[in-house]
Amino acid sequence: MLLLDHTGEIANRWTEVAEEAALPDGPVILPLSRIAEAEGRPETGVHLPNTADPRPLPPHFPHLALISVAFPSFADGRGFSIARCLREIGYTGRLRASGPVIADQFGYLLECGFDEVWLPESVAKRQPAADWLDRLGAVSLSYQRGREGRASILDRRRAASGR
Repeated sequence: MLLLDHTGEIANRWTEVAEEAALPDGPVILPLSRIAEAEGRPETGVHLPNTADPRPLPPHFPHLALISVAFPSFADGRGFSIARCLREIGYTGRLRASGPVIADQFGYLLECGFDEVWLPESVAKRQPAADWLDRLGAVSLSYQRGREGRASILDRRRAASGR
């Protein structure tokens, strides 16, 4: 497994906890069904399936240091929308994309609000950390506005035409 942020490979301090498993000491990522267990526990995260609606989560935000969003495939873009929604409804903690995304998507993941990407070994073997960092500046235009205020292609066209 490989965990990356915008600086490259980083250490993973988090343990993913299965549905029925006991809670170990240290930082844990709980299944969404166990989110109530995050209250009062330091360094707790939750894993959202890409089918989950993030809008009911704000009451839990004060107890969540990390939210992991599932990407079952690089072709399934629902995780991008979930990340954007989480940031728009006020989540300020660590946001992790988890699954077989590809290096070409790294810049977009960061723009949508993700802080880090957790990759399966099969992807990490094909695309090591250096490949991910090389891709960061490869795409300079976007069809969507970036979280950091980067203009979309449409915004640039409107500005160029004076509209």
